[in-house]
Amino acid sequence: MSAKVPAARPACKGAGVAATERPGGRRAGQPERSDGSRHRPVLAWFASLFGSLLAATGARAVDLPEDRAEALFHSYSGGGVTAIGPALLIRKSIAGKVSLGASYYLDAVSNASIDVVTTASKYRETRHEYGLFADYAYRDFNVSLGATTSREPDYTATAGSIDIAQEMFGGLTTVSLGFTRSADDVKKKDSPEFSDEAKHWRYRVGVTQILTPRWIASANVEVLADSGFLGSPYRVARVFGAAVPERTPRTRSSRALKMRVIGDLGSRDSMQADYRYFYDTWGIRAHTAGLGYSRYFGGAWLAEGFVRYYTQDRASFYSDNAETETTFISRNRQLSSYSNAGVGARVSYAFGKLRNRFDTRLVGAYEFNRFSFSDFTDLRNGDRYRYNTNVLQVYLSATF
Repeated sequence: MSAKVPAARPACKGAGVAATERPGGRRAGQPERSDGSRHRPVLAWFASLFGSLLAATGARAVDLPEDRAEALFHSYSGGGVTAIGPALLIRKSIAGKVSLGASYYLDAVSNASIDVVTTASKYRETRHEYGLFADYAYRDFNVSLGATTSREPDYTATAGSIDIAQEMFGGLTTVSLGFTRSADDVKKKDSPEFSDEAKHWRYRVGVTQILTPRWIASANVEVLADSGFLGSPYRVARVFGAAVPERTPRTRSSRALKMRVIGDLGSRDSMQADYRYFYDTWGIRAHTAGLGYSRYFGGAWLAEGFVRYYTQDRASFYSDNAETETTFISRNRQLSSYSNAGVGARVSYAFGKLRNRFDTRLVGAYEFNRFSFSDFTDLRNGDRYRYNTNVLQVYLSATF
């Protein structure tokens, strides 16, 4: 294809409380992965760098990722939360069959979100995340392995994954299978007596099909299962206006289907359109639709833009202010009914070969999101809660 489409977002994103979100361990109001939070910049970055098999935006699964070094800085602000941090990545192939890599991500958060200002006090904390990954390619067969660990003062998460891809029918079709297993240790600051855990299983299958020399389509299905502590030790619910500890089920099962089409428009530009449907055993139904466009200007500049819309129904046990005492009760706004409209742009400049070896590119990206909640009240004024987020990314990439 003659033009690069906007980087694919991981197929696991979208549902406001999909199992991709670490459900426990955050203080009330700490940004969630699903709402354009501190995790979105680095995940979107990694998705574009790693060429995720699950996203399956290309059909050349047997090609190893390029040897490269990356340095990123991101900034998130919105809803009373600010998060900034750098990320580093390096990847190198060995003998043309194996590619090894490592990553590091630092996240510094200052939180004064609506949950914090209404039930707790503002806080600051830092999270460190480390990752190792490897790809092995043999003929039309590719295996990807990955491991990550993340630590913050009251939460530790570890995960391991494997993805397998196979080209078929002369490279026109690529089938991929994947599995991720993760475990989280949940603590509560200033409460050493509290300790719990959560475990997550994620199974995925995807098919990518070359439709014409210029058009590619993909479909991906993901099944998620969670068990353990799936709430937050800091969050409270309301029953008859009184604050009570949040109580969420200790099991959850989710399903997600994502479809995407990518096309080369023939004038050094391209487009992509995608749709994702999510549902789970907590009663949430969610829809995400997106459209992106990119175009080269000259030989060095690439401009990209996208729009996205997300909407979901509330969980069966969610209530803004419950009128009866039930077994499970939550006022987590990520479990409520809400919508999110987002728009973003990215501009990159290729410096070309440096020292006849390093192909260097500088990228800047900005994303704006508007969140509107249908049944979550701002206790400070009694209105339905709304807020905006701004995400800025700048990174330098060098392939060699």
